[in-house]
Amino acid sequence: MSEVDPTSEATGTPLPFEALQAAPGTRNIRLTIAYDGTDYSGWQVQPARPSVQACVEQAILKITGEQRRLYCAGRTDAGVHALGQEANFYTLSRIPAPSFRRALQTELPDDIVVVRSQEVHLGFHATFSAVCKRYRYVIHDGEVCPPFLRRYCAHSRFRLDAERMQQATACLLGTHDFRCFEKEYPNKLTSVRTIMDARVYRSSCWPMWQSAHTWGQPTTESGAADGPFVIFEVMADGFLYNMVRAIVGTLTDIGRGRQPIDYLRTVIQSLDRAAAGMTAVPEGLYLVNVDYGDTDAAT
Repeated sequence: MSEVDPTSEATGTPLPFEALQAAPGTRNIRLTIAYDGTDYSGWQVQPARPSVQACVEQAILKITGEQRRLYCAGRTDAGVHALGQEANFYTLSRIPAPSFRRALQTELPDDIVVVRSQEVHLGFHATFSAVCKRYRYVIHDGEVCPPFLRRYCAHSRFRLDAERMQQATACLLGTHDFRCFEKEYPNKLTSVRTIMDARVYRSSCWPMWQSAHTWGQPTTESGAADGPFVIFEVMADGFLYNMVRAIVGTLTDIGRGRQPIDYLRTVIQSLDRAAAGMTAVPEGLYLVNVDYGDTDAAT
């Protein structure tokens, strides 16, 4: 993360050093990005390894001639996908904001798509301005998992009780210390987070078959008792490293009947990562959307 100091009067959030020293005419461009994370080491630039950030930054360089840092809402891990990742960068380019979408797409691989581009005020920061984020995790627990889905969902060899899993999610709601679901603790700041929504439901439909303009929205619960997909959706003001996948691993143990419904509460109270379930595989995880509240408005 770049150096930050004062805060924006518009948003009350820290401004990156790049914006503080912005030359006259500097613009702030916000991108909504969807990507298949299978072939990437994650969002963040990694030495000698492909990353989503590096691909988009290279595309920005090609169309503007500027070497710019891209700030994102959430740094997804290797193999994790996004339907509505948000990012921003500063530029002196006069390319019309909506045209960045088409221009960038000509320089990007097919598994990274710019869904929208817009100009926002200099105080907008994809990381610090975020109010909440929503993630979705998809599990296929049918007898045979179609090979075409192997990169886009987790597969359970055991039938899961989605109703038990849904009942267990009640204890996630509210503000808690979630260090029990964090891969590395202690972290530099705090492991306290607030979860506003958490739910598990079964569906007969592949939950990614939506038109592009609805990618960043929650799916509609189908209520299909015999559907092969179990979907976990969670919205919070922030997430710890591997937090969603650790929650899913614990919920899966409950869904298999290996743990009681109230086990999730016991794990949270323990503050112990060893008490939780295994970290679920990355293929089933999607960053669905990011909410910025009043700072959503473009310039």
